[in-house]
Amino acid sequence: MSDSHHNTPAVVEEPIPNPGLPAHHWRPTDVDERAEKRAERQVAAFFGLSMVCAVLFVVAYFTLEIGDNFDTFAGLGASTVALGLSLGGALLLIGLGIIQWARKLMGDHEIIEMRHPAASSDEDRAATLEALSIGTEESGIGRRPLVRNTLLGAVAMTGLPAVVLLRDLGPTNAEIANAEEGLGLQHTIWKQGMRLVRDVVGTPIRASELEIGDLVNAAPEALFPTEENGYPEIEGIPLQVQKAKGAIIVVKMEPQDITPGEGRENWSVNGILCYSKICTHVGCPISLYERTTHHVLCPCHQSTFDLADSAKVVFGPAHRPLPQLPLAVDEEGYLIAQSDFTEPIGASYWEREKQ
Repeated sequence: MSDSHHNTPAVVEEPIPNPGLPAHHWRPTDVDERAEKRAERQVAAFFGLSMVCAVLFVVAYFTLEIGDNFDTFAGLGASTVALGLSLGGALLLIGLGIIQWARKLMGDHEIIEMRHPAASSDEDRAATLEALSIGTEESGIGRRPLVRNTLLGAVAMTGLPAVVLLRDLGPTNAEIANAEEGLGLQHTIWKQGMRLVRDVVGTPIRASELEIGDLVNAAPEALFPTEENGYPEIEGIPLQVQKAKGAIIVVKMEPQDITPGEGRENWSVNGILCYSKICTHVGCPISLYERTTHHVLCPCHQSTFDLADSAKVVFGPAHRPLPQLPLAVDEEGYLIAQSDFTEPIGASYWEREKQ
């Protein structure tokens, strides 16, 4: 008995009858070289105009006034209108250029692809890579340097608005050096002799009031100015910035449980320690305290710090200990800061030295 029938290839039936495809209609750019070149110039023009809009965004950002005496246009803030139109135009023109490129210059062949119920075979994957290579060739990106280069230029130029807008994240280092508000990232409002006060109410914290296991959310006294303490009034954005940066937690534990860091032997007062409330991962406020282990947990991503050991990271994505504020007591027994934090508080950033 012959086994030849075992070598007969199986016939794959299509799920539905093949309806066929209508005759292919060639586009003008497929048969007319002049139309093709004209379409290429049109696409490049869209990308070029996108670059112009990106430049206009930067010009508008630096030239149009904002604030109390801002420029207006049709009753609206001229800066807002100009920035919106220029950035929107830059993105829109890139989209229009890509659409025009696809409609007039990229390959225009109809294809059929059968759906498969399971993962593709190695042959299908190889065919897909080949089709991708063919698609790249048909797009003409390799042989149309004018379109390719203007597209790359337009995309690169749209990054300019993002770079310029980084200025709004805060003052530069040069501005920080001349600013009395301390709005930069390097320093906070804390300084030598400033009292620690309870958050919200602003009452000073006496060292004798704290008991073992206590954790108090606190703030700088300068944020609660009175006639007695003599601190100047802070309002608006500077106040919000200093509240965020100056937030602290104060804990008390048995002095023998503390492992002070190098040079920090005199930073605590009778087992009382003070750390920044801002997590060094992405800046979330922390205060979930576990008394027996002296661990504090960030609720955002579960970074855990050992407050008895210089707030070193014991778990989670944070890579830096919480900055510690050196403490002392004044003549009336209230907790005060010996100085500002000796390192920037909060999450890492590009100008922060590795510690």
